[in-house]
Amino acid sequence: MTKLSVNINKFATLRNSRGGNNPDVVKAAIDAQRFGADGVTVHPRPDERHIRYEDVRQIKKIITTEFNIEGNCTEQKFVDLVLETKPDQVTLVPDALGQLTSDHGWDTIKNKEYLQNIIAVFKKAGIRVSIFVDPDIKMVEGAAATGTDRIELYTEGYAKVYASGAKEKAVAPYVAAAKKAKELGLGLNAGHDLDLQNLQYFKQQVPWLDEVSIGHALICDALYLGFENAVQLYNRQLQ
Repeated sequence: MTKLSVNINKFATLRNSRGGNNPDVVKAAIDAQRFGADGVTVHPRPDERHIRYEDVRQIKKIITTEFNIEGNCTEQKFVDLVLETKPDQVTLVPDALGQLTSDHGWDTIKNKEYLQNIIAVFKKAGIRVSIFVDPDIKMVEGAAATGTDRIELYTEGYAKVYASGAKEKAVAPYVAAAKKAKELGLGLNAGHDLDLQNLQYFKQQVPWLDEVSIGHALICDALYLGFENAVQLYNRQLQ
């Protein structure tokens, strides 16, 4: 069964735009769980423009499902936060400082030694590690050499090609990457621009998919459909 982890960053974006604590990000995490999500994802950035580091600490106190923290592990503040809060999973993303949103995976060959060292730090603390990669066989092979437990396939490319109508072409590199990950003993996650239009096909075609992390599209749908309904609709796509 593929798990749904709901990224709640957008709740924090809305809160921060006005000040105060409305919407309440901790309540959003509680509700995501209550509405059927298998996990909650947060992606704190150094400027704390959406999820704040203190949000992560408060969410950790109430979480009853899987907790996934995404972020740039070249920032020591991020590393310290992960080691302090000890989520179930940390997803390492190669974001540049001030980057609007994640837009590429790790070069697992060029950054092999660095990734080996930082992954060992998190694994020693008992935290499962996933690293963000493009659907490139060489990058998947490189990921296996870093000691990571899982990879998360960056799916913006899939979403764009799928939207053009070429769904078989869109999914083909992801199927190949999934097969290579399985061969190498890596768990498989996916995320970025997955939505109610393209998620079911992705799930049907990509084997051994452990988890998808979805935020922006799900929260946009929640504005019209309601948060509870949106979570349940996304879950149905994964059945």
